[in-house]
Amino acid sequence: MSADETHSLLLKTPFNFAVGTDQRWAQALMAHFECEGLVQSVTTSKAENGRPMHHVYVHFENAKKLSAEDAIATEKIWRVLSGHDAKVSRLQRVMQRQGVSHEQKPTVHYVVETDPEAGWQDEIFRWYDQEHMPGLASVPGTVRAQRLLNLDHSPLSFACYDLTAPDVLGSEAWLAVRGTAWSDVCRPHFTNTLRTMFEKINTQMQRTSP
Repeated sequence: MSADETHSLLLKTPFNFAVGTDQRWAQALMAHFECEGLVQSVTTSKAENGRPMHHVYVHFENAKKLSAEDAIATEKIWRVLSGHDAKVSRLQRVMQRQGVSHEQKPTVHYVVETDPEAGWQDEIFRWYDQEHMPGLASVPGTVRAQRLLNLDHSPLSFACYDLTAPDVLGSEAWLAVRGTAWSDVCRPHFTNTLRTMFEKINTQMQRTSP
């Protein structure tokens, strides 16, 4: 996998936007990059910093080689369409697991972003891939689990989970996966960590083409 291989673009903004702006933005960037993909928008009224937050994902049908300048160009498109600034990052997918509840409809989207402490990246990424991500995918209520790398902005590690309900995080099965001995070794070496539960998620991921 090349260093600039991009599976998704992620737009983050604390500003509300008119209905359909996310779709128009996705259509514009897909026309620009001559590609197809799926659009997913999620919202929370109160992120960890206490502010509203919107995430708009464009998941490409096929991975694209995009530069940091390409991501900045899509920020400009958003500014024209919405009248507000936003931060766009290239995401490189490292792992994706279908959840045990994949046939159900997700109602919330949970994201954990973190920078591994110096010297701990390899160990934390092994823990994610070998134990944590497969374990959480097997928890009832998990529709999908993904681990990605943010190629443009800190935090580097981006793990996200589509869930059937917010209380999945408090379930006995979820807490058991979080409470393993390996988890206790790795988690203290997370830095710049952001955990966000998006309580509003689009009911469908819409296909957009140029």
